[in-house]
Amino acid sequence: MAEGPVPFFTQARTFERLWPEISGRICDVFDNGKFSHGEQVGELETALAEYTGARRVVGVNSGTDALVLLLRALGVRSGDEVVVPAYSFIATATAVVLAGGTPVFADIDPATYALDPDEIARVATPRTRFVMPAHLFCRMADVDGINEVARDLALTVVEDSAEAIGMRHGGVHAGLHGAGGVLSFFPTKTLGALGDAGAVLTDDDHVADAVAALRHHGRVGRTLNDFPAISTETAMAGTNSKMDDIQAAILLAKLRHLDDDIARRAALAERYRAGLDGVVPLPDPGDAPVFYVQLIEVELRDALAEHLAERGIGTEVYYPAPLHLQPCFAAHGHRRGDFPRAETASARALALPLHADLEPEQVDGVCATIREFYAGRP
Repeated sequence: MAEGPVPFFTQARTFERLWPEISGRICDVFDNGKFSHGEQVGELETALAEYTGARRVVGVNSGTDALVLLLRALGVRSGDEVVVPAYSFIATATAVVLAGGTPVFADIDPATYALDPDEIARVATPRTRFVMPAHLFCRMADVDGINEVARDLALTVVEDSAEAIGMRHGGVHAGLHGAGGVLSFFPTKTLGALGDAGAVLTDDDHVADAVAALRHHGRVGRTLNDFPAISTETAMAGTNSKMDDIQAAILLAKLRHLDDDIARRAALAERYRAGLDGVVPLPDPGDAPVFYVQLIEVELRDALAEHLAERGIGTEVYYPAPLHLQPCFAAHGHRRGDFPRAETASARALALPLHADLEPEQVDGVCATIREFYAGRP
């Protein structure tokens, strides 16, 4: 049994440990006098390009905006359909709507929780122009299979790689297996800020330039760390999605320790696997996992979550309802049973605490509490 509370997520110890570097960078922001879209954002873009191998990285104010602006930069038009998984965070589908397109749902591969390549052709129509897999939890979607189908159907691949920093397939970072991808730096992410921030990854200069303009009200040319750019010509209808420099400063300090944090998460995930062996099955992590969360898929999911909460252990349901059954997409006319694998995951998946501040003894306590719940149950 766990002794003391085990929050689902905290980064208090991380910030205490890194505070000298973080505070120094924040002081640099004040000295520079530009608090968004400034020097630290530019440095972060360069550092992320080096880490991921992307030709271009464009910082924006959230992972959701990164998806919207990437889709707009790729030319999504009204009436264009984008195939998305029926099981993902809501932003995977609403970003399509905000960019002007129409999401078309498809079922998932239960091994990866990501878009099943075989489902793409089944749901595609003559209006379908894009396919957008989401990489979830600890492993990437089958990008080889998705790209093969996309080539056959003349679709552009866009990656919702918001959770996937550090994930690679064939040596290529998530987000770079198609026309582009995104990163989210929401605080709970593997590389998390103290608020919202995001980025677009792409090897296409034209796409990057369009995103860079769109994030700053459609202004073209140099705007980053450039005070006079407020008068720069507006070439397209953009928005205000500039990244705050304080968030960039925090991310720069944490990026230096990212691989160590990823290794720590992997060790904790292995401890979960050993502690829950024979009690509940854990998903196959694949060949090169990078653990964003530790997912389990169980019967009596909600009762288990309540049992853990009563003992001070935080959990999260990923995701409470599949996208095709969300009220905002009721007009699509889907019913329960349309995408059964996505629906099963939504009913059974539960995320356990997994973050760089978690102690191995806390993992042991969580495992003991789960074993207690299932003891004597058939």
